[in-house]
Amino acid sequence: MSGIGHNSGRVDEPGKQWRTYAWAKARKALMPRLPIEVVRRRVARAKELGLPYKTYAGLRAASGDDLIGFMFSTNALDVLSKGDAIAAEKARKINELIEARKLALMHKPITAPQVVPPLQAAYAAPAPLAPWNATRNHLRDTFIAAKTPASRMVLVYDTALEGEWADAAHMAGALPAPQFFGDAG
Repeated sequence: MSGIGHNSGRVDEPGKQWRTYAWAKARKALMPRLPIEVVRRRVARAKELGLPYKTYAGLRAASGDDLIGFMFSTNALDVLSKGDAIAAEKARKINELIEARKLALMHKPITAPQVVPPLQAAYAAPAPLAPWNATRNHLRDTFIAAKTPASRMVLVYDTALEGEWADAAHMAGALPAPQFFGDAG
């Protein structure tokens, strides 16, 4: 037997069609109705950021603010050792982001000249397997140094541990590198 207020998804009493209609109407009334100019501007902004509109809208809704750029891990850029550089296709995609802030979090032994340009700046990544509060504090300090609000940036990452940085830093969201770059690189 189900608990109070739980109907196991089955409602067979009279009036089911009316309740279904009423709930659908109420839900639709809660959804925002944006003016077409706002929708057009957001579609254009998604294009400026190189994101599909659905991805952009989801990240924007989650953060509550417009996105201004990306923070790339060097793993996401496939820059894994001292002699590596960003692949031409990935660099091309990054260079297309004219209206976006483009930053990197570098794993040792990577150095800034390996990723700047096409990125605008590079900072040390949090230590691998560092405690959560140390990672959070490191990222907070990084965004302060970058003079960039973390809540308006999207993390592009490669590993699961890197993906957690978005939550630790209170970023707008995170995208796996293959989703961001597609077939590039």
